[in-house]
Order: sequence, then C-alpha cells, then structure tokens
Amino acid sequence: MTRPGEVERTSHKRNWLGARAWLTNAALLAIGVAIFWLARQLVSEYTRFSIGFSGVSGWGAILYVIAVALILTQPVNRATLAIIVGVAVACRLPALFAQPYLSSDIYRYVWDGIVQHAHISPYRYVPGDPALVFLRAPHQNIFDHINRREYAHTIYPPVAEMLFYLVTAISPTVTFMKIAMVLFEGVTISALIALLNALGRRRPEQVLLYAWCPLLVWEVAGSGHLDSAAMAFITLALLARLRRRPVATGILLGIAVMIKFYPLVLLPALWWRDEPQTGSAWKMPAALLGVVAAGYACYASVGMLVFGFLGGYAKEEGLETGARYFLLDLAKRVPRLQNLSTAAFYLFCVAVFAGLTIWALKTSLPGSARDAFLVPAFALATALMLLFSPHYAWYILWLLPFFALIPNLPTLTYLMGFFYLYTTAYANPGPGTFFLNKILYGSLLIAFAVWMAARKWPVHRRIFAQADLRDLTV
Repeated sequence: MTRPGEVERTSHKRNWLGARAWLTNAALLAIGVAIFWLARQLVSEYTRFSIGFSGVSGWGAILYVIAVALILTQPVNRATLAIIVGVAVACRLPALFAQPYLSSDIYRYVWDGIVQHAHISPYRYVPGDPALVFLRAPHQNIFDHINRREYAHTIYPPVAEMLFYLVTAISPTVTFMKIAMVLFEGVTISALIALLNALGRRRPEQVLLYAWCPLLVWEVAGSGHLDSAAMAFITLALLARLRRRPVATGILLGIAVMIKFYPLVLLPALWWRDEPQTGSAWKMPAALLGVVAAGYACYASVGMLVFGFLGGYAKEEGLETGARYFLLDLAKRVPRLQNLSTAAFYLFCVAVFAGLTIWALKTSLPGSARDAFLVPAFALATALMLLFSPHYAWYILWLLPFFALIPNLPTLTYLMGFFYLYTTAYANPGPGTFFLNKILYGSLLIAFAVWMAARKWPVHRRIFAQADLRDLTV
C-alpha cells in the first residue's frame, strides 16, 4: 500500500501473484529477521556446534537468493530502502562485537598500526623479531593471534598501512578495526545507491544485492577483512568513471590498488580516453601511477622490504607452481594434457586478459555510452577470480558491487556456491578441494547456459513485472 500521492516503482506489466509494495516490504522484513537470527547463530557456532557453519551458510544463501528475487521482481516504495539499510546494519552487529574466529588476519592489521605508532616501519621487521619485543606486553593479545609472526613481513600495500595507522590512532583494538571496515561498507552502499540512481535503468533498492549478502557478515563484520576498504574505493572509482572524471577515477582506483593489488585489473575498463589529441587521455593512468608512487615513497626507507611477504605468499599459495589453479588441474586430467605446464596456463591467462583488455579499451573511446565500461570491468574482475580460483571467501567480495549493478544468474551462482561449499568438509586441501571446484564451476556453467537461454527466450517476462529482468545486464 502506498501513501497518498506516492507512486509504486514498478512496470506496467502485471505483478507476480498480484503483489503490492507493502507485501514486498513485509516479505523483506520477515527475511531480514531470519538473516539476523543467522548472524547471531554464526557467532554462536564459534563456541558451540548447533547447525554447523555449513548450516548457517546454506540457509543464509537460500534467504539471500529469495531476497534478491523479490527486490528484482516485485514493486517497492519509499520504505523499502530504509528496510534494506536497517536490516543490513542490524545483521552486522552480532558478528561485529564478537572476537574473530574464522580468520586471524585482522590481528596483523592492528599490529602494523601499533608498530607505526612506535615510529617503526611495518615492513622492516617480522612481528616476532626481538627488536619489537617491547611492544608485546602492552598488546599481548594482539601479538599472540598473529599468523606467520615468526617469518613473514607484512604483505599489505602502503595505503592499507596508512589506514591501519589511522584506525589504531583512535583505538588499537580488533573491535575498532572491524568497526572501521564496516564503516567502509557504508561508503560502498552510498556509492552504489548513487550509481544506481545515475544509471537510471536501475532502482536504488537494488543495493540489497550487496548489503544483504551473507558473505559480508562473515568476512567483514565477522573477520574485519581489509577488502571492505578496497571495495569502497573501487565503487567510488566506478562512480567517478561514470561521471567521466579521469583524475578522480585514477586517484580512487590507485588508492584501491594500494589497499589490495587486484583492482589493478580494472584499469583498461576505467580508462577514459576522450580527446586523445589533447593529451588528456593519460590523466587517469597518470593519476593512478602518482598514487602508487607516492604510497611506496612514504615507506621507501626499507628498500625492497616494502613488498613484504608478497613473494613468500605466492609460494605458500601455489601461485608459482600452479598447484592452486583449478582450471589447470582440470586440464591436466584430460588425456594428452597431463604434462601441461604452469607456463602454458599463464599464457592462456594472458590471452584471456588481452582479449578482455582490448574490449574494455574500446568502451573508453569517444562516442561510447557513459556506462559502457561497467560490463567489461565486471568481466575483468570475474575472469581474475575464475582463472586463479581463490580458496578464501574474502577474495571474491569485490564482485559484489558489480553484481549489485549488473545482476545475473551466473554471478549469483558463483557467489553463493563459493560461500556454501567452502564451509563444507570438501574445503579441506587436496582431492576434496578439487571436487568442490568441480561442483562450483559445473554449477556456474549450468547457470550460464540457463542465463543465456533466458536472454534468448525471455519467458520470465510473462511472470515477473520488472522490465529490468529482460536481460539482467546494463
């Protein structure tokens, strides 16, 4: 039911089951209550088994998919966005104030901030170095939980270290670091709403696809992962690119890269090359390069140590040997491809990214639609994840802002499939992980086929009201 003078935001096609906006809101509230209960249950599972992490993730994925279907197909009104934001905030609170359980990375964030406040570069010493022993007693709880503390220099780029310094200046605690990461989520949500409004063909309530994703409750509110800050600056860079502000785009993307390296893959898509004859085409990459150079200059006193544990991490995760790449492992099981080398796989990856880069650069030419860059940017981000097959859920979080802007069945399948499967017994290293990825990538392939069929034969238009569902692309 709408207020006098208020128009429900829906198409002129008939609604599924004759729904009204108040029914949508009631359904979302009911789902929101259930999601909040699951957030509390997640924290309970830290210390006492009830339904297990796979139970929490499984039900969370189901509720999320239902909520996504509702917001994309049913009418909404002014109250809907308030419900979405309110539930998003409430669901983060139980995990926010609990001690991290599923990952200990946040303890290194806090430690690096503490070290900087002692006027020592965080790149110079490993946490267990005797030179830092005087910092242990005042922060013993932080030190005791740091992973790789005896041999790994910090791996985080300069802007990440600056964030750690700023946050710990207020409070050198895990809880406050998690609060900071959740606040960055607020920046992401605000930027997504601005993007959705600017795109015109979408409605701001579609931000639910980001805000209600259970992955964020687990990995940001629960574990406080730094990827939240990276997502905030990625989304701001997308907004600046949509507004065709090359310097702002370069600066924001550069900050994102200096928090987590992987956003660099978006450069070809976000490069605005209008008026190349004036030299303005180089403003965006020059601004990005300037941020990167300035960031490393701030910590240059340690020399090559500024790159920290990057090389060691690559070895641990099998990036050099190719042991962690599912597609390479799958290819080796094909007759006559048993001896396929890691170098050959890297050449394949180069070819894929070369093709995507050429496509992305074409969208930045004069005369292109102002939102044409979004699809190739999404494609570049997705390709990076699929080719390098991460096995930590926080690595795929940055796909969520793109999914909120360009909802589609394959990405939904990948996100929720990853979320659930990596809470099951199959997540153990070895044959289990290979079987897990077979399920995940197989499901993704089926979802892609269904999605393509729905684009060609859009029978869902006869059922659902929202015209946006006709192709699920920008």
